[in-house]
Amino acid sequence: MPRLFSAFIIVDWSAASKPTTGADSIWIGVLKRDVRFRMAFESYNPPTRAEAEKRLAAVLDDLRKRGERALLGFDFSFGFPRGFAAAMNLAGDPPWRAVWDQLDKMAKDKADNTNNRFGVGAEINRRLTGGPFPFWGCPPKDALTTLQPKRSRPHGPDDLPEFRHADLAAKGAAAIWKLYYNGSVGGQSILGIPALRRLKLARGEAVKVWPFETGFKALTEDALAGVEVVVAETYPSLLKIQAGAGEVKDLAQVRGAAEHFARLDEAGKLAALFAPPAATPPDVVVDAEREEGWILGAGS
Repeated sequence: MPRLFSAFIIVDWSAASKPTTGADSIWIGVLKRDVRFRMAFESYNPPTRAEAEKRLAAVLDDLRKRGERALLGFDFSFGFPRGFAAAMNLAGDPPWRAVWDQLDKMAKDKADNTNNRFGVGAEINRRLTGGPFPFWGCPPKDALTTLQPKRSRPHGPDDLPEFRHADLAAKGAAAIWKLYYNGSVGGQSILGIPALRRLKLARGEAVKVWPFETGFKALTEDALAGVEVVVAETYPSLLKIQAGAGEVKDLAQVRGAAEHFARLDEAGKLAALFAPPAATPPDVVVDAEREEGWILGAGS
């Protein structure tokens, strides 16, 4: 089976409120062919999300000129647990796109990384429950009646699910409702989804978001005709990645994930990873395609 991609870009996103580099900041890992057609890795550590968007655009523009297709992975949730769009009374179909449009309207993310992710969480809580649920986690100074530093209560049978199907399949993935502290994917998603939406709008149909736009199925060369970038949700913690001497953990994870997917593609095994794990119920496939998304490799 021929390779689907000639470049692999993995992004470790960050919801930091000020410019920052090094550990716990944005890392972009790019694995692509050099002038001798050998796979070579390069990394970038932009201090702000605005600069990261510009860097990604430049990398993708270069690959477009070379006629090379890229797999672009981000480490935040692309969707919310099933039922979220309906609970928010969001108009539009499919639900994932309605959620993306809504977050784009709500999220304010300035060039210096100043952002309102806690305010967005608090406002969504107000609309959903009128209290500090389901989003939780913030510095004490940012606490509101509808957002508290600690979780107010567990999820009950009448609440939106705590986890997406993919989060459970990944074993260890954090819930999107967690906005602060280690593993707070919620803040990353609130700020990352609008950035991903901008990237998609700028490049149109040349960019396909898996599994929302490709379907939750194995990818083929025919299905990707005219596609320059496939964007997928990734979770490097699923992989056993060893950091090199003096290598920042975040850098090691983007490098290791890029190398992992490149090896699978070289062996003709990557295409199948875009399909549901064996014995996945049909309703889970529908939820993943329409609203929740999936983590590449989770449950496989």
